[in-house]
Amino acid sequence: MEHMQGNNKRETNRKSPSYFNDALIVSLVIIIISSILFYFTFYFDEVPKILNRGMQPATFPKGLLIIIISLTSFIYLFSLKNPWKEQEDLPTSFYYTFITLIFFVIIAKTLDFFLGLSVFSFIVSYLWGERRKLLLFFVAAAFPLLVFLFFETILNLRFPGGILTDLYYR
Repeated sequence: MEHMQGNNKRETNRKSPSYFNDALIVSLVIIIISSILFYFTFYFDEVPKILNRGMQPATFPKGLLIIIISLTSFIYLFSLKNPWKEQEDLPTSFYYTFITLIFFVIIAKTLDFFLGLSVFSFIVSYLWGERRKLLLFFVAAAFPLLVFLFFETILNLRFPGGILTDLYYR
């Protein structure tokens, strides 16, 4: 009986073809979800021109989804040349970054969005290997400032009140 079972065993560790790999599956999932969301942006309400401050409600999500689809396609094409490394466990920096993201949400909701973004930028840059203190402080100051300028001046969007934003809006 044992000799018959041994012959019926199939090798289960076969590799899939190079065009059908993990990078393709992940990329397709992201592209399909983004495409579905992009379709729904065509059903957003239009704001009358006289009430419109900046851009229409659907414009920013459409642009963001196009960027996501483009970057996903680029990453997939890049992965064909340089395949992803297989890892058993996630690096510890992933867990620390996740904890920092939770910390960011707490700071952003209770104190100020830009203060939270500044702390988040500083800590994540440090966790990912940056050790030059001047550059860490520059990133912590410049990134939130660029986000603020982009949304406030280009998109004409106001941020919720907080310690730093109240200084600007008063």
